[in-house]
Amino acid sequence: MADPTVRGLTHLRSGKVRDLYEVDDDHLLLVASDRVSTYDVVHPTPVPDKGRVLTAVSRFWFDRLDVDHHLVSTDLADLPVELDAADAERLAGRSMLCRKVDIVPFECVVRGYLVGSGWREYQRDGTVCGIALPDGLVEADRLPEPIFTPATKAEQGEHDENVSFEVMSNALGGELASQLRELSLSLYAAAAAHATARGIILADTKFEFGLRNDQVLLADEVLTSDSSRYWPADGWAPGATPPSFDKQYVRDFATSTGWDKQPPAPELPDEVVTATRARYIEAYERLTGALFDDWLAR
Repeated sequence: MADPTVRGLTHLRSGKVRDLYEVDDDHLLLVASDRVSTYDVVHPTPVPDKGRVLTAVSRFWFDRLDVDHHLVSTDLADLPVELDAADAERLAGRSMLCRKVDIVPFECVVRGYLVGSGWREYQRDGTVCGIALPDGLVEADRLPEPIFTPATKAEQGEHDENVSFEVMSNALGGELASQLRELSLSLYAAAAAHATARGIILADTKFEFGLRNDQVLLADEVLTSDSSRYWPADGWAPGATPPSFDKQYVRDFATSTGWDKQPPAPELPDEVVTATRARYIEAYERLTGALFDDWLAR
């Protein structure tokens, strides 16, 4: 992993993708790197500009959605510290100045389609995260209505664990848990409608929320290709999972090598890196109607 040191900022920690810095008593800087992981293991090969795409997509949704959130600015000029030229170049386009919040310790997942772990559970039990579904559904089917399926936030290197709404409610209190469920379902509906108008299906996504002075704020990244499953609408048909606007090429390659999903992850060939970068950029441009080159120029 590259040296995360930034002069003038306190490095707090690094995750699979993001580096987190303290700016002052009220603000943090979230920096999205070009790291890419599969099965919770980071590959040694980055995907150029991936972090900038994630930041650009998050900025689009924070601006578009009618919700209180933690984002202050994506412009480094708004930082209350002066960066040296090298750090400024490295952080440009991939940084979010955010208000500090107390992160709710649950992923707020909304699923609109039957896919992934949900499909596997449905085949076995007729449920998704314990929620009973009608008989006769097939892989990638649209659900009768979106469902809220929270998950615990895992420590680095571990997997998130799906839990029932009751578990979340017992941990947070019924009022807050219900507020987060309704807010998540509302945000998913708004985002899915916009994506549909752009020829994209939002199959599922996960939101993170934080509390600041008892106010709920949408936090972290939002509706990116890392936190969401986007499909091209013209490639979807019930019965098989369509290609995704995400790191599918990386997953497919990693699986094809026979890798045992334990560190270290394999190096990625140039063609996988190029195809993955193009897929992330295509999702951004189709969702926003803007050119990624214009984001880079900013």
